[in-house]
Amino acid sequence: MDQLVPPAVMQPDAALPKDSEPAATPKKKSRLSPLNQRRWDNFKRHRRGYWSLWIFSILFVITLFAELIANEPYLISYEGKYYYPFLKSYELSTFTKDDLDQGIIAEYHDAAFQKQINDKGGFILWPPIRFHYTTRNLDIPSPAPSKPTWLYTEAECKATAEKRGGEGCASLDKNWLGTDNATRDVLARIIYGFRISVLFGLVLTLVSSVIGIAAGAVQGYFGGWTDLLFQRFIEIWTSVPTLYVLLIIAAVLPQGFFILLGILLLFSWTALVGVVRIEFLRARNFEYVRAARALGVSNRVLMFRHILPNAMVATLTSMPFILAGSVGTLTALDYLGFGLPPGYPSLGELLNQARSNLHAPWLAFTGFFTVAILLTLLIFIGEAVRDALDPRKTFT
Repeated sequence: MDQLVPPAVMQPDAALPKDSEPAATPKKKSRLSPLNQRRWDNFKRHRRGYWSLWIFSILFVITLFAELIANEPYLISYEGKYYYPFLKSYELSTFTKDDLDQGIIAEYHDAAFQKQINDKGGFILWPPIRFHYTTRNLDIPSPAPSKPTWLYTEAECKATAEKRGGEGCASLDKNWLGTDNATRDVLARIIYGFRISVLFGLVLTLVSSVIGIAAGAVQGYFGGWTDLLFQRFIEIWTSVPTLYVLLIIAAVLPQGFFILLGILLLFSWTALVGVVRIEFLRARNFEYVRAARALGVSNRVLMFRHILPNAMVATLTSMPFILAGSVGTLTALDYLGFGLPPGYPSLGELLNQARSNLHAPWLAFTGFFTVAILLTLLIFIGEAVRDALDPRKTFT
């Protein structure tokens, strides 16, 4: 007798066709390798450094377009013609047709000039901040350095506003953070100064890192007398009082961006030599290095293709801190008057003005908070990079 087979019990879920099940969302394939993806995840877990990177990136990108944010007018329409003062300086005779005005640069902030444009049916298109870092605002309610415009009362603005044909503070060109002792807008100089400080630090960090990595690689890979002679030279070189030498050289040579960069490069390249040297000294005796050397692989390929990637972890960890140090060094030299040439938008020069004008606290507050925020962001980013590249967190 055949055994009766009980019918299968239909479960509610089993009655549903497979097609009705929600399709799993395909996981987006990362462009990073698994190891680098794990490092990036570790970086994002460091919330302070992660958000500092975003804030720093946004500020830096904004300052890269400083000419579009703080400058002379974008466009002037006058008698059917268009002029672009943010690209080119025009003589006053261009607008007045008077030979006596030849050789005189047009003052776009002058009330008479603006009235002339309006009377002819033209217009002036301004950027958000109506000052280049070199522009002098001659219509300020008090002697320079003048406080932020929004701190003035209507009574204080009255005389200056009437001279411009206005009625109150609203008719004046706004200096949101005041002016320095040369009547230049502080906010415009901060925007340009932030950019030049970061660019200077980035260039100095990258160039000095390349030289330092190459020197450390040669020392560690070849060892022996090469390492000994290089090490003695670096010990002597780093014992030189850097600050005094910088002051002497800066006093002898003409001031300039690239001259200052070269002077600082003479002493900053040694920062990474020790780290790279140790990594190469450790790796040069590994089995895979010996095997590659026995197979005839050249020293250059061994150094920079097989050993250097292992040394880059320690190198990358140090770079944000070197960048912060470069920005701090430039600020200190500018503060002492041995940095960038006069007239450059410099954070250190602003701090120096604050020291000389204690009755203008807005200069000190602006300079201090700008430098403090910039260096703090870089330090937080450096901490996050250090944690992200930490092997104990990457491989656990």
